[in-house]
Amino acid sequence: MSSELSTIYRTRFADAQEYRRSVWKILISDYFARYLRDAHAVLDLGCGYGDFINQVSCRERYAMDLNPDARSRVQDGVRLLSQDCSEPWPLAENSLDLVFTSNFFEHLPDKASLSRTLAEARRCLRPGGRLVALGPNIKFVPGQYWDFWDHYLPLTELSLAEGMKMIGFHIERVIDRFLPYRMSQGPRYPLLFLRLYLRLPIFWRVMGRQFLLVGIKTPEGGGKDSCISQATFSTS
Repeated sequence: MSSELSTIYRTRFADAQEYRRSVWKILISDYFARYLRDAHAVLDLGCGYGDFINQVSCRERYAMDLNPDARSRVQDGVRLLSQDCSEPWPLAENSLDLVFTSNFFEHLPDKASLSRTLAEARRCLRPGGRLVALGPNIKFVPGQYWDFWDHYLPLTELSLAEGMKMIGFHIERVIDRFLPYRMSQGPRYPLLFLRLYLRLPIFWRVMGRQFLLVGIKTPEGGGKDSCISQATFSTS
């Protein structure tokens, strides 16, 4: 599996690395920084080449991926966990402030694996910590979704939200249409356009094909609330 992952990603992203880093720099500074301000310990789940975690500034940085190439891609200050994410994580309970994942859950083999992964994320997050998940929404990319050899698990914003609530997350925000699909493999949008796009959610309704979910770990007994908070913004 590790060898296959290495081959897939070298082929898929060989010509896009510099652009991907630039895209993530803007995504972090112009949008995801709101979730990083008070985060001292951050884990990038399915980190790939470290485009997100390498550009995060915090006290403790973690990355998890089975791709052996990740070791040479993440910075020295990032602790890489080379393991199956559905197996127990070698991190203490309540030790993380933020778990971030982008375009990763669809690579898991089944919902049982996803459920175990969500449970580990919740265990390791401190009360009030967040899981931020970004991924392709099968409702808006029904055919293109299967253009990738390593896509297995089709998800919508609602199915993932339901799964997260079953594990005990309180859903703070759910956006059905957020970013365009294939941000780094499709058209290489000018970076100035990306900044404008993030500031004008009306564009999301036209071009958005990826969902964004934010779940909060609440104290035991308060985490199974099925309601979405008033802070939620949904374009549905």
